Amino acid sequence: MLSFECDYNVGAHPALLARLAETNLIPAVGYGFDEFSDSAKAKIRAACADPAADVWFAVGGTQVNLLAISSMLRPFEGVVSAVTGHINGHEAGAIEYTGHKVLTLPHHDGKLRADELTAYLEGFFADKEGAPHMVQPGMVYITHPTEYGTLYTKKELAEIRAVCGRFSLPLYLDGARLGYALACPSSDVTLPDLAALTDAFTIGGTKCGALIGEALVFPRGKSPAAFFTQMKQRGAVLAKGRAVGVQFDALFTDGLYERIAAGAIEKAEKLRAAFLRLGYRLHIDAPTNQIFVLVSNERMEALAQSVRFTWWEKADEGHSVIRFVTSWATTDEIADALISLLESHGQAV
Repeated sequence: MLSFECDYNVGAHPALLARLAETNLIPAVGYGFDEFSDSAKAKIRAACADPAADVWFAVGGTQVNLLAISSMLRPFEGVVSAVTGHINGHEAGAIEYTGHKVLTLPHHDGKLRADELTAYLEGFFADKEGAPHMVQPGMVYITHPTEYGTLYTKKELAEIRAVCGRFSLPLYLDGARLGYALACPSSDVTLPDLAALTDAFTIGGTKCGALIGEALVFPRGKSPAAFFTQMKQRGAVLAKGRAVGVQFDALFTDGLYERIAAGAIEKAEKLRAAFLRLGYRLHIDAPTNQIFVLVSNERMEALAQSVRFTWWEKADEGHSVIRFVTSWATTDEIADALISLLESHGQAV
């Protein structure tokens, strides 16, 4: 059975496992204050061109989103997100569980638009009589890449940043798949850009080569007050914090993070070309490692006998959108096997 359902369906990149083994018996301070985590943080600061940045490590994406958002909002505030945002649809109400509402806006291929964000905020704050009775917009959340594998341009990020500045709202970017964005040839957004344009962002490890782990960056040293204590309170502090630190130290050595993600982009492009050649329609033209394909329900059921993918959404009574995802671990042999399978099913109808 071929596996293209997600980009965390295998363990860790061999370089990370090797580094974990090499450091395994070296005693180290706990709770993320070890020498390996310190080294990883220094490398991330250098990559972001922000020597003052605060860097924290957490185990997973939902946990780090919960931590960042709940620590940056006041009790009566909510977070503005595209309706497709991961915090709105795929995190089991984790943000709401902290007492904060997700305030949704329409999406455009997974992205928020600065003009619609402006219109929403202008309308909210213009309602002097009603606004005090409502959840206040307290920050803006975006993902890069988005849930549809699309990317913000530097111009789009700057426009959203300007709106946030106008209304004094922090901008938080979820980078669970950030490696694939940074490695995408069509992207013009770099880590230094993110450090300059956001108030906080994550660097995903779990979906980008690590066994576990996400890095949370607060540019310019602007962590919320007592952030470590807030992490501890949320159950997010590992006694053996080195488990994540060692992996990020390896990922940010010799450009490994972007290098292994580039392989996933190459394989995704190869698969997109094959889908189009065989008559399949792409639901959205995303440039990263997620491929959204419109298929008949009959073709979907036939493919499911030999390959794992993700059912994404209903297109109409007879068709569905399904998602194929490549990762740093997708080899040419695996991609070719999927292409051969598609060819065996003939042209799409």
